[in-house]
Amino acid sequence: MAAHYLDPLLAGLRGAGLQVEAAVVPAGEASKSLTQAGELYDRLLRARLDRGSVVVALGGGVVTDLAGFVAATYMRGIPWVAVSTTLLGQVDASVGGKTAVDHPRCKNLIGAFHQPSLVLADVSTLATLPDEEFRTGLAEVVKHAVIRDAQLFGLLETRPDPILSRDPEALEDVVARNVKIKADVIMADPHEGGLRRILNYGHTVGHALESAAIEGSGKLGGAPVTHGRAVALGMMAEARIALARGLIGTVPVERQRQVLKRFGLPVQLEASVDLERCLALMQYDKKALAGRLRFVLPEAIGAVRDVDDVAEDEIRQALLSLTSD
Repeated sequence: MAAHYLDPLLAGLRGAGLQVEAAVVPAGEASKSLTQAGELYDRLLRARLDRGSVVVALGGGVVTDLAGFVAATYMRGIPWVAVSTTLLGQVDASVGGKTAVDHPRCKNLIGAFHQPSLVLADVSTLATLPDEEFRTGLAEVVKHAVIRDAQLFGLLETRPDPILSRDPEALEDVVARNVKIKADVIMADPHEGGLRRILNYGHTVGHALESAAIEGSGKLGGAPVTHGRAVALGMMAEARIALARGLIGTVPVERQRQVLKRFGLPVQLEASVDLERCLALMQYDKKALAGRLRFVLPEAIGAVRDVDDVAEDEIRQALLSLTSD
């Protein structure tokens, strides 16, 4: 994204009379590390940033998480601004103040709640987004619809083409709807004490799948692993747990499956994925409380339930069901 938008952003800020220093981090999840955060601290110190300075995060979810974490921890916290250039960043990562880097055993384990002072989402930046990154954002769009907005889900079902063709008007509507969903939840529960946990739908299984795939073949759902692919499969697995428990019927689970497929997201898990490793990685999930894993299970399109009594064999059976979907 730096190639497209960094120079115009720098020119605009400098034109407003601001002193600006730029740092570009390598693309990809590997940049969400304490090592990369340490390098950015060094850059901030060399530039003599103080508590009156502002960190601007230009990019997608990785940059937002990393830059927000650095801002949250530098001098015990300085202001930051999110300028999101990906769909994932615009509908999810930039909203809510969750900032983090990864630990080798768990995604987003080391982090802080630190709300941005400003979030800027310009959908024109999505025109240059690679298809796979665009689909990653769509996974979070589907997630928000399933947990909170049946009307949005109906829109995704009946009018997917304008979204897939990246029609600006359609994207503005989708981004605005998603930001409202997430903002409403966060204002009610800013530190994930209760309601905010519903935003983790698909993520308990999804994060474990993502980590296991990175450790293994580097592929998930028949393509290189991405957060969106992992979340899509996580949503399907967690919907299957809900189905097996009788919390939801087959029709809404199939509706979710068809929408994910229409957006080019995986609904089937290749047999080569190490399911036992996934189960082991879940034990490090940061959402666990008192040693009990938490899951968000759908009860209908637009309604979910937060539970902490899912047995390991239930998870295993749900994952196995996806290998023969």
